[in-house]
Order: sequence, then structure tokens, then C-alpha cells
Amino acid sequence: MAKVTKKIKRKAPAALTRKLTLSDKLAIFMGKSKASRGECVKEIWRHIKAEGLNEGRTIYPDAHLAPILGKSKLTMFDVAKKLSSHILKD
Repeated sequence: MAKVTKKIKRKAPAALTRKLTLSDKLAIFMGKSKASRGECVKEIWRHIKAEGLNEGRTIYPDAHLAPILGKSKLTMFDVAKKLSSHILKD
């Protein structure tokens, strides 16, 4: 007899794809008031790489990122911590 196999549909984790309300500062940077956490992280890293704002693991925020990440240097691991305060719970 032939085995019947079910196809498993895999969904992306809801926490990364769910649209959330952004703080005013992050909304200005993103150009929209609602975005997913994943979209925000991608856009911040796109900006960091395009502007050459990192030296290894150290990030040096420019005028666009300073309102979100602060003005002092930080490590790449601190970016997610700083970003959390700008993503508001609905």
C-alpha cells in the first residue's frame, strides 16, 4: 500500500512578521507608522552598511540613527535592545 503523506505548511514566526506600531522617531526613520520587527531590523542594518557606520561589531550612529539608537557608539548586539523601546505594543 502507498503511504499518504501530508504536506506541512510552515509559517514564519508571528513575532517577526506581525505589523506593530512604531514610535515617532522610528516611524520617521522607516517612513511609515506600522512595520514588523524584522522590517525594522533589516532597514536599520541596510542603513548601517550603506553608510559604513560600523567597524567590526561596533556601530557609530549618524544623525538618522541617533534618535533611535542614541548618540554614543554601541555594539551590534545592543541594536536590538535599543530598538525594543521604539516598537510599541498594540
